[in-house]
Amino acid sequence: MSKCLRLAIALCLCVLWTLPAAAGKLDIGRQATPEEVKAWDIDVRPDGQGLPDGKGTVAQGEQLFEERCSACHGEFGEGVDRWPVLAGGHGTLASENPKKTMGSYWPYLSTAYDYIYRAMPFGDAQSLSPDEMYAIIAYLLHMNDLVDEKFELDNANFTSIRLPNEKNFTDDPRPDTPGHNAATVCMKNCKKDVKITRRATIIDVTPTDEKNPSASIE
Repeated sequence: MSKCLRLAIALCLCVLWTLPAAAGKLDIGRQATPEEVKAWDIDVRPDGQGLPDGKGTVAQGEQLFEERCSACHGEFGEGVDRWPVLAGGHGTLASENPKKTMGSYWPYLSTAYDYIYRAMPFGDAQSLSPDEMYAIIAYLLHMNDLVDEKFELDNANFTSIRLPNEKNFTDDPRPDTPGHNAATVCMKNCKKDVKITRRATIIDVTPTDEKNPSASIE
């Protein structure tokens, strides 16, 4: 076979591979059922979209938290061993050891519902019912001094709860900034003598030496 003929065949095959698939069934897989789609559609947004119907009190949440969550997070959200702290941390974000909890750092309450239902309890994710979820989150709010002990959380009042640090979160404008290029952020007069002189937080992740044992980047 000549080189010209082989090239012509190759070009034909390339054209065929790039043509849109012919209309009709491919006999691969099947259409997902409404129940299967619902099982995957579990995200909850800050505006309340995705929240299921349900309700739960602080008192109910306290019992559930002790049974399902306290082994890792402590009875009062103080954290056990190296597991995350869930309560407290007010006024610590500017300190050497900031505690990022619902009361000190998180921007939206939906973060709690979305993540806890999606991933917790550890090893038994997506096992909590909507009522249990609302109750546990109500207890977390109470532990962070955001509601009183008689509070009941439900899908109707969920979006009325505003967390203290929400105002410190802003949309990232960079994708819409004219002329922005991530590869060339610093165009001129860029600082070259950056040195780590102190620790930003005491979590043993910043490299140190004997002359520089402590915190932040200057």
